[in-house]
Amino acid sequence: MGLMSFFKGVGEKLFGKEEPTAAPEKVAELKASALLQHVKTLGLAYNKLIVKVSGQTVILEGEVATQEDAEKLALAVGNVEGVEAVDNNLVVATPAPEAQYHTVVEGDWLSKIAAKYYGDPQKYNIIFEANRPMLSHPDKIYPGQVLRIPPLS
Repeated sequence: MGLMSFFKGVGEKLFGKEEPTAAPEKVAELKASALLQHVKTLGLAYNKLIVKVSGQTVILEGEVATQEDAEKLALAVGNVEGVEAVDNNLVVATPAPEAQYHTVVEGDWLSKIAAKYYGDPQKYNIIFEANRPMLSHPDKIYPGQVLRIPPLS
C-alpha cells in the first residue's frame, strides 16, 4: 500500500502530553503501544502486526489475510490526532485491488460521498460498512477523516 497522508491535528485522541524531558525513543515506544492497543480495542483482524512510530509517521509491518484488513489497519492508526502519515508495509495473503480514499471536508456526509464515487447516494451504507468499526454511526464523520471507498462488486 505504501505511504498514506493524514491531517495530524484531527482524529482519535490517544496520545497524552509527553513529558518535555522524555527521550524521543521512549515517546515513540509509548505511541506505538497506544496505537497497537487501539487496533486491538477495535477488534481489527491481523495475523501478525508490528507498529512503529518515527516522528509523526506510523510504520505498519506484519501479515494480514485481506487487502481490506490492511486498509482498515492503516486508517485506524492514521485517523489519530498527531499522526501525519502511515507507511503500510503489511503483507497481504490474498491480494486484491486497493480501495480509493476520500478525505472528509466540511459539508460532507456519506450519501454525498456515495453519490460522488458510486453515482448513487443510497449506497452510503457500503462506505459505512467499509469503515467499521472505526465508524460507529453513518452521521459521525468529521473533516480531515480519511475513509475507505471500496470498489463495487
